[in-house]
Parts: sequence; structure tokens; C-alpha cells
Amino acid sequence: MSSAAPAPRVIAVVGPTAAGKSDLGVFLAKELGGEVVNADSMQLYRGMDIGTAKLTPQERDGVPHHLLDVWDVTVTASVAEYQRLARAEIDRLLAAGRWPVLVGGSGLYVRGAVDKMEFPGTDPGIRARLEEELALRGSGALHARLAAADPEAAAAILPSNGRRIVRALEVIEITGKPFTANLPGHDSVYDTVQIGVDVARPELDERIATRVDRMWDEGLVDEVRLLEDQGLREGRTASRALGYQQVLAALAGECTEDEARAETVRATKRFARRQDSWFRRDPRVHWLSGAVAERGELPARAMALVERPVTA
Repeated sequence: MSSAAPAPRVIAVVGPTAAGKSDLGVFLAKELGGEVVNADSMQLYRGMDIGTAKLTPQERDGVPHHLLDVWDVTVTASVAEYQRLARAEIDRLLAAGRWPVLVGGSGLYVRGAVDKMEFPGTDPGIRARLEEELALRGSGALHARLAAADPEAAAAILPSNGRRIVRALEVIEITGKPFTANLPGHDSVYDTVQIGVDVARPELDERIATRVDRMWDEGLVDEVRLLEDQGLREGRTASRALGYQQVLAALAGECTEDEARAETVRATKRFARRQDSWFRRDPRVHWLSGAVAERGELPARAMALVERPVTA
């Protein structure tokens, strides 16, 4: 960087799972004199390490990482609570002259951290009725209703994620508008540069399969057993995490371990497509292609984006 270094800005490294966001985030933080702020909803949970591909202390290479290991697995995730935590970290880093490098593929969490975004309240009566219906009819039936009321929201929420489906339907009832109509426009509260890591679909699918195999080899099943003793099965958010949900099913005798592994690969590929679709809708994301990464140019191209005077 030049001697007249620019004032710190927020950098958001986004894109689908297994694209290489974490390593790029560490590189940028080291180059800029920054620190990483996690924007992966499942990495906020303590003990969910292998299945979320959480960087080890060695892989963090001396770069401070924030908002990892914040919640017990029994805590229900909240975008509003994450927003409060993330902005406190971002504000603290900016005040100290450090670059906040937001890294993660949870699209709503990224938006909550950097965009003007307020959350509709809750209605206990509506929430209780929808949760009762969820218990009786299952998440698939409610997801179908959401798809009819708000196709865009349904496309962004997994059919198995009953908690988020209930929340979307609740907001629709409270506001009388589609859930996605309550999302903010592309209006940031920080001077932010968003960098999307783009990997071609065949390559990404291969990476996902390799990553799932590695998770099993590193002891994901044992990690889930340990977390089950800590209440994972009762955790409304954590128990639905990719890999964890499938291993819990195997431990309950609902499928074999091999079937759980194969379903984790399939579900992760589907999720990666949803992530990619979410971030593609944001015109502020500067995409760096897989070809750039293959040539080893990803770090340099990312730094060029950061150093040029744009507000995205």
C-alpha cells in the first residue's frame, strides 16, 4: 500500500460455501492491518468447529477473529442480535484505525451488519399459532405456503428451516407485505467494499464433496455426539446446520452414516446455489472469478478493489 494509506473501511468477503472466503479474509486483514468479523451464522456456536469449517488458530495466522464461539448450541439465532454484536465490533475497529474484514456466506447477516436494516417486531399469538402448525404439519407445508406468498423469500430459505419459515410468515402477517419487502434497499451504514469470491459450479461442487469427506475424516460424528450431550438436538437453530442435522439423523437411527454423508454433500450443494443467488442480487458486490484464483491473482485483485476509491 502507498505511504498515504486510505482510512479504514469495512471489507465484506462474501460468496458460497467452500469458495475460499476465509483464507482471503485472513490475507486482507494481514495486508491492511485489520481484523476478521465472522458473518457465518453457524460459526457463532461454540463447539461447532469441524462441520462449519471454522479456521483453526493456526489457520488464522495471528489475525484476531471476532464473533466466533459466541452462543451455546441451545441458543436460537437472531439476526437482530447478530447485528448488534457485529456493529459493536465494526465500530470498535474503525475507531481504533483497524480495517474490519467481514467474512461469511450468511447473506442476511452480512446485510444486517452493514446495511440500514430494521426488524419488524413479533406477535406472540401469530408466532405461537405458526409454531403449532409447524409441529403438526412440518416445515415443508409451511414452506409451500411461503412460496405462494413470497417466492423470493422461499427461494432464500431452506425448506427444512422451520424457524426461519415461521419468522417470514409471521412478518408477512404483521406487515401485510412480503417478507422480502421488509428487507432494506442497498443502502449501507458504513463505507463498504464487498468482494464476492466466484467459483465455477463444477469446481465448487468438487470442493464441497472434498470438504465433507474431510469433515468426516476429522471427526464430525464425534463432534456431533459431544454437542448432543450439550443440548444440540434441542437447539432450534444449531440442530438444523448442514452436516449436524444429517449426523443427528444417523445417530437417531434414521439413516446410515454413509447416507448422512451423501445427504450432507447434496444439501450443501443446494445451499451454495442459494447463497450464490442471494449475493448475485446485490449490485454492490465486486465478483472475482475462479479463473483469477486459479492464476493465483485473487489476493492482488482483491487488494486492488480495496485500494481504489470506490464506495459500494
